[in-house]
Amino acid sequence: MRLWPRTLSVQLIVLTVVVVTVSNVGVAIWLERGRENETESARTERAVDQAATMATVFNTVPAKSRDAVAAKLNATSALWRYELVFGKDDALAMTPAEQKLAQRASAALPPKIRKFPVSVKFTHVPLSPDPSVRQRQGDGEAIRIILPVVRNTQLQATFIRPPAPNLPLDIAIATILAILAASGAAALIARRMTRPLTHLASSASLAASGGDAPHVPEEGPEDVKKAAVAFNTMMDQVRRTLDAQRHLLSAVGHDLRTPITAMRINLEFVPDEELRERLERSLSELQELTEAVLSAARGATGEATRNVDLSALIDSVCADLDDRGEPVTWTAHEPAPLSCRPNEVKRAVRNLVENAVAYGRKADVQLESKEGAYEIVVDDDGPGIPETDQARVFEPFVRLESSRNVETGGTGLGLTLVKAIAEGHGGAVLLENRAGGGLRARLRLPQEKTA
Repeated sequence: MRLWPRTLSVQLIVLTVVVVTVSNVGVAIWLERGRENETESARTERAVDQAATMATVFNTVPAKSRDAVAAKLNATSALWRYELVFGKDDALAMTPAEQKLAQRASAALPPKIRKFPVSVKFTHVPLSPDPSVRQRQGDGEAIRIILPVVRNTQLQATFIRPPAPNLPLDIAIATILAILAASGAAALIARRMTRPLTHLASSASLAASGGDAPHVPEEGPEDVKKAAVAFNTMMDQVRRTLDAQRHLLSAVGHDLRTPITAMRINLEFVPDEELRERLERSLSELQELTEAVLSAARGATGEATRNVDLSALIDSVCADLDDRGEPVTWTAHEPAPLSCRPNEVKRAVRNLVENAVAYGRKADVQLESKEGAYEIVVDDDGPGIPETDQARVFEPFVRLESSRNVETGGTGLGLTLVKAIAEGHGGAVLLENRAGGGLRARLRLPQEKTA
């Protein structure tokens, strides 16, 4: 499961929310800790002052009533415990902070008992078994103050620190508002950034599949706008280049076909029959090569995309070749709807099947549907192609048969045209040697939603 979002807009929003949340919570904790420290220091000083006041009060209470007064005070407060200790007045070992508080308590005592030692200790006391009292007392951290009442009688006053307060509501509300405001701003910026990028990616994908990509809106931040302008300029240049290429190819095709036709007519007047046959073969090779070059150079012919049954299209190609006596077998397949340029796909299938027949003695054709694509599989019984040459055979005019004879080696443009058609549909063509011998060609065409 992917926890990190894939799109740029959501990533920007999530990152902004995380940064704002961490920063606000960090600042809130830092401020609250500072406030707690100040509050705790003031509370400690007030506790020392109160303990000194109570020692003064106990000094004025008759000796026989002091225990009752202590019991009464203990019953009315969950944070204070008072206990009278009898014996020699001895000071406890204290830290510098404790000594400073002890001096403060001693200064608050009446002069007549100020001469006796005062002790202050930070300590931990057992919590009360009563849940309601324990909730008010906090975690048991306490400050114990021992002050003289009279000679050999001391008051041990223990102040249990109350629980720390929760995060103040105003800080929590401010944090939430900051997160919402930052998230809204991040969403606005992300939308402004990603909308033209989405159009750019869509147009680029359409152009890569051979479609006519529309202009990308030139909007958004300056960098994104420049990318859109550059893409539109590039697509305009590509369109002009392709248009010029099509016009050039059309003119070349016309100029080549006209003299070839004229030469065929003039061949009828050549008296030498053997010479006439050789010239006719040469003209046939020239015409076939011309047509192959024009088809390979055009690649995508500009044919309109429409919905067809790919299974029926392959069946018609195989049936035509079978009628000519070619060893072609077709495994029937259920209807396979596909949005494509059907004449181009038919030409690609025909080239693969004719190659299989020419070099592998037969062609077994079947259609497979897998992983969101159709695969047209053509098997033969030939010698296969070495793995080192399987990529090279898609290059123009590459023929593994070295005689350069059209009848035995072809023009070397058949697989080039198949590859151009496959890639123009967003697909691919793959070759692999079969384990039992022969070659397997796979023409992969992505399945698209039909209209």
